Amino acid sequence: MKDILDKLREMGYRPPGDELYARVVFWESWYAGTETRFHNYRVFNGQKHVPCRRSSLSMAKRVCEDWADLLLNEKAAIRAAGEREQAFLDRVLRENAFPMLANALQERKAALGTVAYVPRYVAGGDGKGSLRIDGVDARGIIPLSWENGRVMECAFASRRCRGDENFVVLQIHHLSADGTYVLENRLFLSENGVLAEAPLAALPDCASVPPLVRTGRRTPQFVLDRMNLADNRDPDSPLGISVFANAIDQLRGVDVAYDSYVNEFILGKKRILVKPEATKDFDGQPLFDTDELAFYILPEDSGNDSVIREIDMSLRTSEHREGIRDMLGLLASACGLGGQYYTLERTGVKTATQVVSENSALYRSVRRQEIPLRQALEELARVLLRMGNDYEGLGLDEETGITIDLDDSVIEDTGTAFEREARMLELGVLSAEEFRSRWARDRRQ
Repeated sequence: MKDILDKLREMGYRPPGDELYARVVFWESWYAGTETRFHNYRVFNGQKHVPCRRSSLSMAKRVCEDWADLLLNEKAAIRAAGEREQAFLDRVLRENAFPMLANALQERKAALGTVAYVPRYVAGGDGKGSLRIDGVDARGIIPLSWENGRVMECAFASRRCRGDENFVVLQIHHLSADGTYVLENRLFLSENGVLAEAPLAALPDCASVPPLVRTGRRTPQFVLDRMNLADNRDPDSPLGISVFANAIDQLRGVDVAYDSYVNEFILGKKRILVKPEATKDFDGQPLFDTDELAFYILPEDSGNDSVIREIDMSLRTSEHREGIRDMLGLLASACGLGGQYYTLERTGVKTATQVVSENSALYRSVRRQEIPLRQALEELARVLLRMGNDYEGLGLDEETGITIDLDDSVIEDTGTAFEREARMLELGVLSAEEFRSRWARDRRQ
């Protein structure tokens, strides 16, 4: 990332400092399940330091997966008031496999704090083009100007490889003198951490990309989506923070407990200590398989102990399971999921099955995170409508009503909701048509 930041500074922009992206790299290492300084360690055995690899439950990844499923799953929908606008949005989202893309981006958002939806128009060889939605995570998002957390100008970077050459594709969204947005597409060859300008045609998939696009719009053609968490280390940062940014100690605690559990079985294996005289028969032939790991041959001067002695160490499995449960509870609570979200069973870590009450920590956390998500999806829908008019001349109503339907069944038991609304139907609070429409729609979904 340093090479990209240096290039932007050379071009006259003022991107964030390198330390912001050092935090992103750190969060990504936990998300990947290997934080080098923690998971690789050494133990002194009395003679030398032995390198060890700490076992991991990869709970950072699991937490992010669960947050993605809580916020945006296949039942979520973007609804427009106008029929033509709805048909257009359905087509574009379907062509971009949006449910899969959006769920993956929500997971990356939980891990790295910020993602971006960057729509672009791709011209076709037959004169008919299409709208594509690129998903970018915090590793490739470089804010260039921002105020009160709102990013006005932004660059998006992606790395490509062709043969033995490495490229960086840079798209810069900046404001021109008349207050409208200009999209600048640049390609750079990366060698030894230095970027050198290259023609767009050097990459086949960039050959048809225009170097400059004047949108004529005063609204940006990108949408940022961040975790709704205040940055307690850098309050002025234009990017969000990871959902586990303040739960690193809890992640360490889970892996320490799990690693100890694994080592309990490794170190607690049964051993049979055998004196040399018991290893051969009267004819000098070996009595034991020399490749058998259960036997340990004692030295000749091992004292007057028994010729064969068994060591069978008891395993502290219950203590370790209880410790891992405690650590999982602390981690879930620190990540906004509530202390009872995870359970430890024989088959692994499970999500607790429970009805989520409206005063629970999970319910409040989900509602809090839905606020920026709804705003981002509505903004994305409006960007697509504007681009449909600009590039395809469809005459769509850009101010049509947009509703974001998120799946509340993930935080509210469906059976409980049905019984509550059935009771409302009996009391006359809910009409039969409203009740039938609601539950018929849920069955279709």
